[in-house]
Amino acid sequence: MAEDRACLLAIDQGTTSSRAIVFSLKGDVVATSQQEFAQIFPRPGWVEHDPEVIWATTLATARKALADAEARGWSPIAAGVTNQRETAIIWDRKSGRPIHNAIVWQDRRTAPQCRALAEAGHGDAVLQKTGLVLDPYFSATKYAWILDQVPGARARAERGELAFGTVDSYLIWRLTGGQRHLTDATNASRTSLYALEDARWDESLLELFNVPEAGLPEVCDCAADFGKVDEALLGRALPITGVAGDQQAAAIGQACFRPGEMKSTYGTGAFLLLNTGETMTQSANRLLSTVAYRLDGKTTFAMEGSVLSAGATIQWIRDGLGLIARAPEINALAEAASDDSGVYLVPAFSGLGAPHWDPDARGAIVGLSRESGRAEIAQAALESTAYQTWDLLDAMAGDAIETRTLRVDGGMAANDRFLQRLADLCGVETVRPVNTETTAWGAAFLAGLGAGLYESLEEGRALWRADRTFSPCMPESERNRKRAGWRAAVRQVSAGGG
Repeated sequence: MAEDRACLLAIDQGTTSSRAIVFSLKGDVVATSQQEFAQIFPRPGWVEHDPEVIWATTLATARKALADAEARGWSPIAAGVTNQRETAIIWDRKSGRPIHNAIVWQDRRTAPQCRALAEAGHGDAVLQKTGLVLDPYFSATKYAWILDQVPGARARAERGELAFGTVDSYLIWRLTGGQRHLTDATNASRTSLYALEDARWDESLLELFNVPEAGLPEVCDCAADFGKVDEALLGRALPITGVAGDQQAAAIGQACFRPGEMKSTYGTGAFLLLNTGETMTQSANRLLSTVAYRLDGKTTFAMEGSVLSAGATIQWIRDGLGLIARAPEINALAEAASDDSGVYLVPAFSGLGAPHWDPDARGAIVGLSRESGRAEIAQAALESTAYQTWDLLDAMAGDAIETRTLRVDGGMAANDRFLQRLADLCGVETVRPVNTETTAWGAAFLAGLGAGLYESLEEGRALWRADRTFSPCMPESERNRKRAGWRAAVRQVSAGGG
């Protein structure tokens, strides 16, 4: 095999779709396949996925992308997995069948349990160990809920008959034919059960959240031996050598390898991740501490801000309101809006994430007048993600972290109008890379690292290239006036609004 025809498979299992992308070793896209799947909303604030659909779409897209790549003469060497984080799945170890639908990261059903733990005074201890606030966003209370709601599940878990995991663990289990029950440090760090500085599942946290350790996966480095894909699934026993949660994978794909380097990904939600180096940095403004990556047993930490609804807001404009038929049409509609409409959309469809952490907040459109119409609502939807990013940057500024440049990726990063608005409202230079498939590329690069195809992270930095920079051009007085309007709108839906 010629080295210039070697390639890497990235499995990118997201919130609204499963994708597989095959990359050359230089980071160029060779082949891609994607399938959307249905979201399940049993009650207001509840969000579920069918794990069997997750698996079926993952397998189908991986097969399609590999077949297309091989038809063009490419040879796959290894696979990497990246995934929607915090989403919790419990399955039977013998059959592999899930015992309940996956409870998605956006789900708010365990807010009462989180509130009870906070009122009992456990918030500080959880924060110190895990870097996370007490919120239904994270996996631990989801696991406990399934174990308590499915008859006999807790007893079966105590006997070791059940396996728990985030989506990466579930996919690794299925891909390896049930041979490996593993996760990586980035996904483990999003469960509320993993002590960041000790780099292990924590006994006191397991007891607090009532989650038996017997069901949890072994925690590995991000570039490691995660087993081989069962040959019957993809036609080859492809080694899985890289795994990271989607936001950490995007940071790796964006070459954020030095302290102070930062990226923001705009997918279903929006997630800002700042490399803080070898030090776990605690935020005074309700941002999260997390694992950026763990390589050769050494952890690099990050600070993160999580926005629960970004692309999901555009999806709601399309599917919920029917204002557009396709997501890209929002630009043309928004361009007709008055720039001084005073309309704000607060997309708290399943609560507000950082820095508010209010699971009870619900969405609202405020500032409507008789002159307001479809265009103003579309403009407010686009701007809502920019304002929420500013909330995160403002919280970081409160932690004495100043940001001048923001690397962006994800589906919304293809939208020039949005990126200019982001630069204007946040007051920061916004840089889009040539390769906007940074999440999948991060997983592929880790797989290459784990397979020995790359020697160091610096090779990933050399492969990163900027495409376009958007500089802020809005007058400071106008920016401040608009920000004040946003803050007022947030206060109307959240007791924690700034």
